[in-house]
Amino acid sequence: MRELAKGRAEAPGAGTIVNAMATGRGAAFAVNLKTVATVVLDDSQEVRGRILEEPGEDTRLMEACVKKMLRKADARLGATVETRSDIPIARGLKSSSACCNATLLATASALHKLGHRIPPDHDILDMGVDASIECGVTITGAFDDACASYFGGAVVTDNSNRRILRKTPMSDLEAVILVPQAKSYSGKVDVATLKLLAPQVEMAHREALEGDLLRAMTLNGLIYCASLRYDPWPALVALKAGALAAGLSGKGPAFIALCRDGGAVREAWQGMGERVIVTRTNNTGSRVLE
Repeated sequence: MRELAKGRAEAPGAGTIVNAMATGRGAAFAVNLKTVATVVLDDSQEVRGRILEEPGEDTRLMEACVKKMLRKADARLGATVETRSDIPIARGLKSSSACCNATLLATASALHKLGHRIPPDHDILDMGVDASIECGVTITGAFDDACASYFGGAVVTDNSNRRILRKTPMSDLEAVILVPQAKSYSGKVDVATLKLLAPQVEMAHREALEGDLLRAMTLNGLIYCASLRYDPWPALVALKAGALAAGLSGKGPAFIALCRDGGAVREAWQGMGERVIVTRTNNTGSRVLE
């Protein structure tokens, strides 16, 4: 097996403003937790993946992203892809979207060194969403999460038609994340139950579309706690401690709070989960590393 070219890229995780599972329309914002992907192209025509910090996790998604990018370039090559991430997996913090974006950009960067052009942004996003659906890691395609991770800032989207309805930078805020011990995988969510609260989720989406991202985020979190059977108490504790907004992120089980100073929320959440992470909002998005 002969190594031909190497590419590296990083992509941030994200938090939920409006979860798209009930209506097909969502909103999300990027945070400064990141996945870094390294792709080494070779002449084997086989793709092998490894998640360095959790080697037991399924690698089909990252491998599918590499294969899609190779197919897009009509490159009959193989690759080794490795990711390293500080985004907790399967907690609702968009680890899958970050994995897709970082892996696709790293593969595109490696192919560029062999003379191939880097595809436009919308093609890269489509490949990641398609790979996520095919691998069963998302219900809606997670177009909102993918866009927030790819572009940074906040996005409001129509996931069903893969359209960005609003894109805006996020205020520079601390994002405090309560990470429970348990994991939650999107493919196991009861969508029929979620759709019972679709009219209320539509209200949150309208708030986000009109620019009130903080109100939308808190409202969405309370709605999805009810439909997914989570206790909303962590969000209420965060709001009482001074958070500007707080709620369930994605399908959970993580909660996320936005704060000017997250110290009080971090202290209030101590002992309520496996750990508490303090990071910041991200407006830079995904990028190739050289």
